[in-house]
Amino acid sequence: MNDATFHIVGAGLSGLSAATTFAAGGASVQLFEAAPQAGGRCRSYFDPALGQVIDNGNHFILTGNHAAMEYLRRIGAEHALVGPDKARTAFVDIRSGAHWTIAPSDGVLPFWLFDGSRRVPGTSATDYLEIAKLLFAGPRSRIDDVLSCKGALWERLLRPFLLGALNTQPEEASAALAGALVRETFARGGNAYRTRIAHPTLAAAFIDPALALLSQKGAIAHFGQRLRRIVFDGDRATALEFPEHTLPLAEHDIVILATPPWVAQGLVPQVAAPDDFRAIVNAHFKMSPPSGTPSMLGVIGGTVEWIFSFADRVSVTISGADRLIDMDRNALAALIWRDVAAALNLSEPMPPWQIVKEKRATFAATPAQAARRAETATRWTNLFLAGDWTDTGLPATIEGAVRSGHKAAQLALRRVRV
Repeated sequence: MNDATFHIVGAGLSGLSAATTFAAGGASVQLFEAAPQAGGRCRSYFDPALGQVIDNGNHFILTGNHAAMEYLRRIGAEHALVGPDKARTAFVDIRSGAHWTIAPSDGVLPFWLFDGSRRVPGTSATDYLEIAKLLFAGPRSRIDDVLSCKGALWERLLRPFLLGALNTQPEEASAALAGALVRETFARGGNAYRTRIAHPTLAAAFIDPALALLSQKGAIAHFGQRLRRIVFDGDRATALEFPEHTLPLAEHDIVILATPPWVAQGLVPQVAAPDDFRAIVNAHFKMSPPSGTPSMLGVIGGTVEWIFSFADRVSVTISGADRLIDMDRNALAALIWRDVAAALNLSEPMPPWQIVKEKRATFAATPAQAARRAETATRWTNLFLAGDWTDTGLPATIEGAVRSGHKAAQLALRRVRV
């Protein structure tokens, strides 16, 4: 590979995806991360308030997320996920106490829609035909331009699914991004959207095995190294400036910039990037969930949207949570616990808890913000961009992040082989 060294700036999932792609092929890799640990928004840490390791947030992937699954195989962690053998998703409406489980067919043909016990209560088989409209949505269309955004199917399945995946109020979100999700999930049958959750933590599944692979392959990881400046000369990046040293780039060296968009804009002249973001709030309660609690439970009619159950904790995710980001932590914990207690039929007082707020968790998945996403290649021949905010065709998800890193790596490898 022309003695090229691949410099990856950012050790989140997109950066690790690029780094492991290079390293698995025997390339020379250097990884730089501003934080003291890898993972970015997909990280785990010991929380002293709970006395246990928790994830900063709750993330899941689907069996049809081919890039994420290939990444896990590459780092030897394909068995570090848990989930049902069939596509089954449980819901509870805490206003009425109603419970139901959607149970799609394994294959592409949606035979399950003709069985009322497997559909969303209050829906008919023909209601689901409306979802297909998203497959043909243009880039400027909002979801409420394409769908009616009302009725049992919307309230009890589509809205919570799209809110969680897009982290934006679905009515105003991009119909094209929603269509991409449908194309890769519902349209491919139940085998493509069986949920998979990292076990026991995000780091154990997605991060630690990647760092182990990089170490095994001779890659060098530098933590606590914040890139201050990229030096450009003509059509190339020629140096990386860190607080305590400057790293010259050799003729065939490649840089993958896998940072948040606001960081990338400060380093790369005139780079396109989203500039509107949405918050996510996560809550963790130290407790063992009741026997029989599903690993993932959708909640309708409350503040909480999804409850994730682990052996030693119950965790909650609230997407599009800008309205909650400045709320008093104690009041917020009490509000969330009321929903958890109602959903899981609990009567005990609130256990020890932790709240994790991410103000700029993802870009706002609106048509206007989607149009601002940057391409992977740049006008500099040895600089490529990665991150779930780049133009992956997907919203800001684990699949999008991993796909962006792999794409950047593939383009870079083609460049050095020319």
